[in-house]
Amino acid sequence: MFTIETEVSYLQIHPKDNILVALKDLEKGFAVDFQNEITYLKDHVQCKHKFSTTDLKEGDELYMYGVLVGEATKAIPAGSALTTANIHHATAPFSMGERKLTWQKPDISKFEALSFNGFARADGSVGTANYWLVIPMVFCENRNVGVLKDALVEKLGYKKAKGWAPEVDQLIGLYKTGLSVSDILETEFEQNSSTKVTDRVFANVDGIKFLTHDLGCGGIRLDSEALCGLLAGYITHPNVAGATVLSLGCQHAQTSILMNEIFKRDAKFDKPLVVLEQQVSGTEQQMLKDALKQTFAGLIKANEQHRTPAPLHKLCIGMECGGSDGFSGISANPALGYVSDLLVSLGGSVILAEFPELCGVEQELSDRCIDEDVAQRFMDLMTTYNAKALQDGSGFHANPSPGNIRDGLITDAIKSAGAAKKGGNSPIVAVLDYPEKVTSSGLNLLCTPGSDVESTTAEVAAGASIVLFTTGLGTPTGNPITPVIKIATNSALAQRMPDIIDIDCGTIIIGKETIEEAGERILNYIIAVASGEEIPKAVQLEQDDFIPWKRGVSL
Repeated sequence: MFTIETEVSYLQIHPKDNILVALKDLEKGFAVDFQNEITYLKDHVQCKHKFSTTDLKEGDELYMYGVLVGEATKAIPAGSALTTANIHHATAPFSMGERKLTWQKPDISKFEALSFNGFARADGSVGTANYWLVIPMVFCENRNVGVLKDALVEKLGYKKAKGWAPEVDQLIGLYKTGLSVSDILETEFEQNSSTKVTDRVFANVDGIKFLTHDLGCGGIRLDSEALCGLLAGYITHPNVAGATVLSLGCQHAQTSILMNEIFKRDAKFDKPLVVLEQQVSGTEQQMLKDALKQTFAGLIKANEQHRTPAPLHKLCIGMECGGSDGFSGISANPALGYVSDLLVSLGGSVILAEFPELCGVEQELSDRCIDEDVAQRFMDLMTTYNAKALQDGSGFHANPSPGNIRDGLITDAIKSAGAAKKGGNSPIVAVLDYPEKVTSSGLNLLCTPGSDVESTTAEVAAGASIVLFTTGLGTPTGNPITPVIKIATNSALAQRMPDIIDIDCGTIIIGKETIEEAGERILNYIIAVASGEEIPKAVQLEQDDFIPWKRGVSL
């Protein structure tokens, strides 16, 4: 891996690259000393953006991270800023190649003897948290899920005292005094306590999480079957002690399908599970009475669980990114790649998802698959997904968001080549289709959209007991049952949004820390989070994002 020296202004990531990355704002006329030649910048190049190292003709190929990431749409003089006006997305074709399974394993001596304190489950998995779930089989039951939430959360001690009601009361009082709009806008809010209303009734249950969605009926049967698989992934998840499931009765997503999916994932499933059907219960009132009593009884059983030491190979880590920037692929993402290599070497499991953001690195990833069957499945899923997107008038090339583009990710291939760094260098042991579950130790690929919440939701269903989430622009995404650790690609973001960022990897950009050192720092933090000793910001903020993928084009 590369190391960035202090005071370096620009970076060539791979020897094959004819694109350089600006590590700070570079003015027009700035002298670039590259490969013993001086080139003067033709344009102002913003920090995180790219510029050419040679004169390019229309149609010439551009390389970054050692792979094809774009093509010139016009003549580009050396030292010119690269933008959507002079290059467009391009990738190399891919096919079945030779297996490339040799890799340099990292030194794991610092971690071999370490453990984390987690919740051991009957199926052999170990959770990093202990939650109870309340889930609707169909959107018709969302209201009843809300009723249970209103009834249980505060009384059981899971509601935080600090909300925005005191601030609203203050504004109402000012309005009633006749204060002007301008005076109200300049008002400073009073300080409010953030202590909890009550102590938890169930000290060993981290919370009751209420998952709502807009699926379960209508659409096509495939949607409902995928939903049942996703929900089964949450119910059987090591971070979940038990669940209450509310069904209407007539919907496509039948409880029988859910139970089949549960036993497919855990043949000896024995967690407390409450399943109630409104059309059988009769009145809504009767179903809610039964739900309250049976859920409370289940919580008593869940509270019997305690944290005990577990080896690090019991961890399953999901790798995610969102609000990516031009530094993602050279700081936080490769640091996660080193974490991936460490965990794989320790015998753990890692999930790399977001297939639209693996566009352009298909050959490298397929070559790393342990056998041709696994490689073929990856290539087939990528080809089918992109073809569907093209059929619907889009394609993987349309993945970068306006924010990505503004911060230097001007083609999907540039974004993808950096995003893939989260997967490190180890062989790929399995390729999973949504909403399948991880069953193999090592690096797993999971077909999901690039959309942050949909992908994180799917990674957790696949078994991720912690998710590492890199961001360059700032994204408050979390998950109801799995701690999401937010990692900044640049120090400016970490300083600007400290309420959502847990770890700053901008240290790599300024040469304060190597990728390997950052990776070890992240793994130590993971162990503390897995043991309940550190609480990530997304958990503190109750950022319980949950969006099932309605299988279709979502980039």
